[in-house]
This record gives sequence, structure tokens and C-alpha cells, in this order.
Amino acid sequence: MSRIACIGAGTVGRAWGVVFARAGHDVMLYDALPTEVNDRALPLARQTIELLARAGMLEEPVEVVFARLHPAASIAEAVTGAAYVQESVREDLATKRQVFAEIAAHAPADAILASSTSALPGSEFLGGLLDPGRALVAHPVNPPSLIPLVELCGTQWTRPETIDAARQLLTTAGMRPIVLRKEIEGFILNRLQFTLVAEALHLVGEGYCTPEDIDAVLTDGLALRWASIGPFEVAHLNAPDGLQGFVDRLGPMMKRLGALAQTDYDWTPAQVATAHAELAKRIPIEQIAERQAWRDRRILALRKLKQDDADGQA
Repeated sequence: MSRIACIGAGTVGRAWGVVFARAGHDVMLYDALPTEVNDRALPLARQTIELLARAGMLEEPVEVVFARLHPAASIAEAVTGAAYVQESVREDLATKRQVFAEIAAHAPADAILASSTSALPGSEFLGGLLDPGRALVAHPVNPPSLIPLVELCGTQWTRPETIDAARQLLTTAGMRPIVLRKEIEGFILNRLQFTLVAEALHLVGEGYCTPEDIDAVLTDGLALRWASIGPFEVAHLNAPDGLQGFVDRLGPMMKRLGALAQTDYDWTPAQVATAHAELAKRIPIEQIAERQAWRDRRILALRKLKQDDADGQA
């Protein structure tokens, strides 16, 4: 299999490393903090690999997969000979421009260069490369080792074959790529996610409900459908005559509620502090790591259920 370089070995970068090692690639991990890879990224990556094994989602022994992860002392060492580079450094334009300039200087000329940026359009930091046609955004959901969606978004310079090759590589690595037809800040997932969160802050901030109520609406309501079908299919199945009938009957209400939603709600620090205090009562700060582990087990259990269901329908 190919050599992959992961530049930035924090939460997202090390999770990408697990994705590619699990798929059979040799992975070079680099981080600007000298001890980050050996002291933190590799031990935590091993924990994730062990979690995947316990969930029945690893086809090889833990040791075999983990042995494909290697520390690199520099960007140059990490990207030399790489077929694909995934950057996951902090969300800062100057930093990304600097890192990609170094990546492009040392990576093979035919290597695909991808960024994990959460919101920055790739055209704002990829255009200065010697060959920007081989670069794109591959925005994951955190952590990509557990959640397969990845948003591929090219720039005005990205060649179609770059998108195609990235989509093929990521698909064979077990990811679920979608391709954006044009650039937009925040891409698709974060625009949907943060729109919902903003209205949630409005509802809580104005005293309509509590943060716990909002979470219950999602986990015991919307998410039970959304885990298997998205909002378009939800609407399509909620009417005997499909999406068109749903919109014909409920369209005016949808537009009215959409206009009333305050996605630009100007929440205050006091409101956020109150919501934080309520959450901290239920999940104390010192228990967040334990709750994250619980979350990860639930994500994998749901993925396993969805996979088993898909296999049964095949």
C-alpha cells in the first residue's frame, strides 16, 4: 500500500493516522511539538485501534495495524515518498500557508495534498503552491477514526482527477466522501451543525428550555431518524406522496419557522456560563475523558448496527 503523511498529530491528525493504518498504509506522523507524537499521539492511536478491535471493526491484529504508524522528525521526512498528505494543523491561514509551502517543497510532484480545515476555504491558503491543482480540502468529522464522513472540496485550481483520486483512496480506507461542487466557508457539515447550535443557544438563552432539553430533542427525537436517513428522506417518508406533498402541505410553516429562527442570536457570556454550569453538574469536567470514551463506544456500536443492516440488505 502507499505511504501516507499526517502533518499535525493532535486529535484529528492522529485519528487520520489510524484511518490510513487500518486501511493498510504506512503512515508517517509529524507534529511541531517535539514530544507530541511519541508521548501522546501514538499511545492514544493505539487505544483507538484497540477500541476498533473490541468493536469487531478491525480485520487485522492490533499490533499489525499499530506497527504501520511511524514518527517523523520533520515535515520533509514525513512527506518524502508519500502518495497522499493530510494536514491537520491549527485553524490559522498563515500557519497553513507556511506548512503547505514546506509540504509542497518536499512531497513527490504527484502526491495529493489535503487539508483538514474546518471552515477556511482552500483557495485562501492553497493557491500559492507550485502546483495547486493537486491540492484540496478533505474536511473530516472529529474523530475520523470513528466517523466516516469526509467533505472533499477543491479550489478553482484543483484538477478533477485530484478529486477523483482522493475520493477513491478515502473510500477504500473506509471513509464516506462527499464532493462539494463549489467552495463555501464551513463546508456542509459545519454550516448545518452550527446553524442548529445557534438556534439551540437562542432557545435556551431566551428561557424556552434547558440545554438538557435540547440534547434530549436530538438524541431521543431527531437523531433516531437522522442516524439512518437524512432530512430530505425524512420529509419524503413523512408524507404518502413524498417530498413534494410534504412541502406542499408544510412549506409555509417551514418558511415561517425558518424566518423566526435566530441563527445569529447574540448570546451573552452569562448565558453560556449558565449553560456550562448545568452541563458540568451532569458531566463534571474531570469526567469528560470518561464520557468521551462512552461516546466513542456508542458511535462504533451504531456504526456496527448500520453496517450489519446494510450487509443484510446486500
